[in-house]
Amino acid sequence: MLSRFSLRARLLLLTASLLLAGLGLVGAVVSDQLERYQLDRVDTQLRSLGEILSRVPAAGPLDTVGTTPRPDLLDPALRLVGAPYLVYLGADGTVAGGLHAGRLDGASLPGPDALRTVPADGEPVDLRAADGSGRWRATARPTTGWDGVVVVAASLAEADATTARLRTTSLISGAVLLALLTAVGWFALGRGLRPLRRIEHTAAAIADGDLTRRVPLLAAPATEVGHLATSLNTMLGQLERAFADRSASEARMRTFLSDVSHELRTPLFGIKGSTELYRMGAMPERADVDEAMLRIDREATRLTRLTEDLLLLARLDEAQEAQLDRAPMDLRTLANDARHDLRGLDPSRPVELTGPAGIGPPGPAPVHADEDGLRQVVTNLIGNAATYTPPGTAVRIGVGTAHGRAVLEVADRGPGLPAGQAARVFDRFYRADHSRNRAEGANAGLGLAIALALARAHDGDVELETTVGEGACFRLVLPLPDRH
Repeated sequence: MLSRFSLRARLLLLTASLLLAGLGLVGAVVSDQLERYQLDRVDTQLRSLGEILSRVPAAGPLDTVGTTPRPDLLDPALRLVGAPYLVYLGADGTVAGGLHAGRLDGASLPGPDALRTVPADGEPVDLRAADGSGRWRATARPTTGWDGVVVVAASLAEADATTARLRTTSLISGAVLLALLTAVGWFALGRGLRPLRRIEHTAAAIADGDLTRRVPLLAAPATEVGHLATSLNTMLGQLERAFADRSASEARMRTFLSDVSHELRTPLFGIKGSTELYRMGAMPERADVDEAMLRIDREATRLTRLTEDLLLLARLDEAQEAQLDRAPMDLRTLANDARHDLRGLDPSRPVELTGPAGIGPPGPAPVHADEDGLRQVVTNLIGNAATYTPPGTAVRIGVGTAHGRAVLEVADRGPGLPAGQAARVFDRFYRADHSRNRAEGANAGLGLAIALALARAHDGDVELETTVGEGACFRLVLPLPDRH
């Protein structure tokens, strides 16, 4: 039922209910205490007067007429002691005499039967008037000097009226106070919930697609609203990054699929073209057939290499450690082989073998790694240097340990890379020249991506330092083997 109301209305209803319960409880306690106080006061007066009258030495009741010939003197005297009703009862319970104010008639007084029920031990009891018009309070004491009982009674009409006025006043003032505080609470809650409305508007804007929006800090960080705003902003930042990462991942996947399709299509078209020419009889000579078969073999080799590279990357993405056959080895072996391979690719290219950063001679670089995997990394690095630097460009191969890690670096004096291209050289199918028409034997842009994946499978990394016009340095870094 309450769920259909707004938070503001529910809070106000709850607060008003608690306030109403509190005011009602306070009014009930105050009126009860006032009634008890007045009863105690009347009881004290009745006991005192009854004690005095019971000890007056007399042979009978003070007055047996029941009315007084001088009301102008008696009524003021009775008012001094609370205008009581005095009744003398004989030993047989008959009314032997009585005294009361002149303004009281007999019907408004307690009847004889009610008076006879008052215990003579002085304990106050409640009595009803003969006509049922009001309550009386009465005590009784045995008399001295004759066998009888004196009953002293006082009307509670004034006490009941006072209690009734208090309850009426409490009810009216409570209703006014409740209405006033409800109105004030309505505006106060509206002002207090204003930050939540701002948060609601921000959430609506984010739901419409504006992921850059943030919840404004509308309260101190130590408050509940401040904590909520901070938590929401943290969550929104994570969501924005997650959506950005997903968009980037989808873009990379689209690019990857496009590149894979292109890389696969090129050799397949070459194979299909050669077979179509043979089928149409366009190769009448044996030499033409041999040349077509060489093209088919070359494209098939290229297609096989691309497929194997993609399969290796997929396996490394799925389970890196499972692809490694680790054993103790030294990176100097790979560095020396890389020097001979590079000279074989380009005999005119100067190749220097040094320590890390070109300082000193080559040093030991022990690692616990998969030799075939690291050899492929180094082969891809020197192949990259041979492909993207002019013939005859000097290359330095550094090997050793630095900063507690084993290092093998391939540095060239080629054209280098700008920062934008350097940040993407390890992306799959990325080529700095953005050309899709590569020369024969050019790679598909997977070499550095494979090198990085293999290095990270060994808990290492491949770093790049490059400056336009000053060459590039690719550095393979691996952890040293645990001595224990």
